[in-house]
Amino acid sequence: MEKMKNAGGMFKDYRETEGMFDEVYSAKGKVQEYYNELISAIDSITESEFQIINESAKNSFMNQGITFATYNENPKGVERIFPFDLFPRMIDSHDWEKIESGLLQRGHAINLFLHDLYHDKKILKDKIIPSELVFSSSNMLKEMNDFTPPGGSYCHISGTDLIRHSDGEYYILEDNIRCPSGVSYVLANRDALKRTISQLFKQFNVATVIDYPSALLKILHSVRPAGVDEPVCVVLTPGMYNSAYYEHSALAQKMGVELVEGRDLYVDQNFVYMNTIEGPVKVDVIYRRIDDAFLDPLVFNPQSVLGVPGLMSAYRKGNVTLVNAPGTGVADDKAVYAFMPDVIKYYLGEDPILNNVPTYRCNVEKEMDYVLANIDKLVVKPVDQSGGYGIFIGAHEKKEKIEEQKALIKQNPRGYIAQPIMNLSLHSTYIENKKLFEPRHVDLRTFSLIGNNYEYVLKGGLSRVALKEGSLIVNSSQGGGSKDTWVVD
Repeated sequence: MEKMKNAGGMFKDYRETEGMFDEVYSAKGKVQEYYNELISAIDSITESEFQIINESAKNSFMNQGITFATYNENPKGVERIFPFDLFPRMIDSHDWEKIESGLLQRGHAINLFLHDLYHDKKILKDKIIPSELVFSSSNMLKEMNDFTPPGGSYCHISGTDLIRHSDGEYYILEDNIRCPSGVSYVLANRDALKRTISQLFKQFNVATVIDYPSALLKILHSVRPAGVDEPVCVVLTPGMYNSAYYEHSALAQKMGVELVEGRDLYVDQNFVYMNTIEGPVKVDVIYRRIDDAFLDPLVFNPQSVLGVPGLMSAYRKGNVTLVNAPGTGVADDKAVYAFMPDVIKYYLGEDPILNNVPTYRCNVEKEMDYVLANIDKLVVKPVDQSGGYGIFIGAHEKKEKIEEQKALIKQNPRGYIAQPIMNLSLHSTYIENKKLFEPRHVDLRTFSLIGNNYEYVLKGGLSRVALKEGSLIVNSSQGGGSKDTWVVD
């Protein structure tokens, strides 16, 4: 790495990384044009002043209970302040227009795909996707067969992960459409930045993110059951010990709806009711933040104490809406992900606006042979995990670990996919123990909403940053941090 020639202040030791796309500094060591004012503004702050601002932001997160549990050090979880970097990431509005169009295109295709899978299964009959791939997914639920959710949407909320490669283009890394998390941290990041360096917002025309809760509530209302004019909406949480409980409570509060646990609800005559101090209140829409398996102990896991007995019966009768619909997880299976360009083409007759990362499916013999022969150049992922768990980066592992991973793939080929090691873009990030800015890898979790005659994409999303030098794992559950994301003219 070569030191930047024109960097000063806290950027004086900033280094260029050869072969990588740095979003702030160009390959020639110059600041990208639309970051000039931002770099100048931060350089005008002394090192001691910046440390005070940084501590203020951290204290704000602590006082508000903005935390996240990580499980890589302790199986019971360690509660931490959600790491937040004060240097925002900027995305040009023209680039954002393409991202937004690509996300909505993908969201509409996924909804058509899910409706087809649970009804006529034409895409399987036409052999666009192998039937065995779909039916071997644990997220394909027979309970959803021949049923259309109120409002017609299956996937109301998508958390789509994007990366920017060394070619400067954005690629979709994976889909998260079961219970995608992270949007509350987008709102918290924006609030923290406005509190600490509010003067910067006066210099830039930054798109708002504070309209997300109202947009989410509008989505919930749009998919209310037939015959309901003023729906009662709730957020269903597993409880305060869940790693994303802060998000559940924050969204409920910002939408002005009740935060409930399974024990707060009951089903009577195929309608869902909420216990209140004033008596039972009928519930029409449930934004559920618990997994399919725990939704209804009468249908799924009988040991579940998180769900509501009889909930699926009320749902199948059309008396309550679940957001997202059960069974959506079959479409974010990482092996099914490889077919998303075909899914878009099949249902919409369009080429994907945003490309996938090349993906090898280990359940295909030729592709598994390639993965086993080139595992040191690939990233291997379990098809059904999230949060960065189970990811294996061959280039970073010793020979014995590589052999262990190969054995796992051979034992369960359907359970793994592999992708090339993508050069995630770099972004200037404040490193506390060095009191300097250094390049760190980032990705972007976007949030899009699709309801009944209403759609919305959050302008920005959650930029996640790998705080460890050289690391490609940005997930908060694996010790990553985040940045405020500005969509700007």
